[in-house]
Amino acid sequence: MPSYSPEFKEQTVKKMMPPHNRSVAHLSRETGVSEPTLYAWKKQFQTRGFLVPSKPSSPDRWDARAKLAAVIRTASMNEAERSTYCREHGLYPEQLEAWKEAFENMGAGGHPADKAQLTAERKKSRSLEKELLRKERALAEAAALLTLSKKARAIWGTSEDD
Repeated sequence: MPSYSPEFKEQTVKKMMPPHNRSVAHLSRETGVSEPTLYAWKKQFQTRGFLVPSKPSSPDRWDARAKLAAVIRTASMNEAERSTYCREHGLYPEQLEAWKEAFENMGAGGHPADKAQLTAERKKSRSLEKELLRKERALAEAAALLTLSKKARAIWGTSEDD
C-alpha cells in the first residue's frame, strides 16, 4: 500500500473544494488514488476543521456546520483576505454576512419560535398533501366514469329517451 505525503493529500483534497469542485471519481482516475482513500482523506480534513463540502454544490446548499465554519474562519479576516477566501470557495461576501446574521439571530432566543413555526408549517403541509390526494382520487374516479360512459354509448348506442 503506497503512502502519500501530507502535502499531496492536502493538494488532492483542495481539488475537491471550490472553485475546482472535482468529483472523487474524477480525482481517483486523475491521481490513481482509490476512491475509498480519497473519501477517508476528505473526512480527515473535515474533522480537522477544513471547509470541504460533502457534495460539490452551490454554497447555498451547504449544511449549517460548513456555513458556520466559513463564518468563523472569515471573522478575523480583513476585507481583502475575505474576498480572496470567498473567491477560493465560490462564495459571495454577502452570503457570509447573511449567514453570520442568521447565526447571531439563532442565538437570540429565536429558536423556539422557529420550532413552533416549523411545526405549524409541517401540519399545514400534511393537510395540503391530504387534500391534494383526495382531489387526485376524485379526478381519477371522474375520469374512469367518463371513460365508462363513453364505452357504454359506443357499445349500446345512445338511448332514444335521452
